Amino acid sequence: MFLLILALESSAHTLGVGIVDNGKIIANSKQMYKITDKGMIPARVADFHAKNVYKVIKDALEQANVRLSDLDAIGYTKGPGIGPCLHVGQLAAKHLGLELKLPVYPVNHAIAHIEVTKHLGKLKDPIALYVSGGNSQILGIENTPFKHYHIYGETFDIGVGNMLDNFARAAKLIPAWGSTVAKVAESGNYIDMPYSVKGMDFTFTGLQTNAVKRIGKEKLEDIAFSLQETAFSMLTEATERALMLTGKKELVLSGGVAQSKRLKEMLELMSKSHKIKFYDADNQFNADNGAMIALVAEKMYNSDLKINKNELNIDQKYKIDKVKILW
Repeated sequence: MFLLILALESSAHTLGVGIVDNGKIIANSKQMYKITDKGMIPARVADFHAKNVYKVIKDALEQANVRLSDLDAIGYTKGPGIGPCLHVGQLAAKHLGLELKLPVYPVNHAIAHIEVTKHLGKLKDPIALYVSGGNSQILGIENTPFKHYHIYGETFDIGVGNMLDNFARAAKLIPAWGSTVAKVAESGNYIDMPYSVKGMDFTFTGLQTNAVKRIGKEKLEDIAFSLQETAFSMLTEATERALMLTGKKELVLSGGVAQSKRLKEMLELMSKSHKIKFYDADNQFNADNGAMIALVAEKMYNSDLKINKNELNIDQKYKIDKVKILW
């Protein structure tokens, strides 16, 4: 029996539309706003999304070989994210729901990143290291006072992705992304940098400031290598501590920064030493995508969750630990 859920992701520079059928991802279409060394201007990104949203929906339908009339529900990213960008996905989802007379489900972006990785890796109860542009958190399911993702540790200031992007802009790298920093770092050597971990929490602004101040004074490849190595070591240490304290035997890496080869290497080595099952998804699912939103919308649909119309809004600071997990 078919159960087709279409969902939109528009929290930042990626506009994604995914379709799932009973847990199987059958479409994952996307368009990305090109980021320059000036970063993202929200109004321009939202305009890009608005101009391309129905084109991406059409492409996803063609990928899945289904029609709008075949759909059973619609999902969209409620937050966290950039307000004007979130609005595009929200409005498109509400329009489709109204026209097709289908239920619409607002999805937490961070939960979607974790859930798609858990689903693809067939994991049951992992610790999740969620690393993105806007946030960096260590999470796991807890059942009190209700079933939710508990935050064991997180950044006290900025997300590791933002830190890498900020450094890339300061160094005038194009595109100004963490992946560009990683390429520069390939030929670098380590130089000492500030390392700030407090229990299972961490901070990145001091590290970023130190790295930016070194630009022009030391080799850029050495700065990039050391920045990346220090930040990822901090994340690995804090994640290891969470695993030891909770006793959980599974670990997933998710979010945009999960595309980092070096971070994967560190976590895999640490996990192997403790006989922890480690999984990271294919990069198309680590980067922002519509399929992850559709997957969680399907879980919400199967949980018989009733959504009030006033809940079909956006929340730029939609906190992951406030969301009840009903599946």
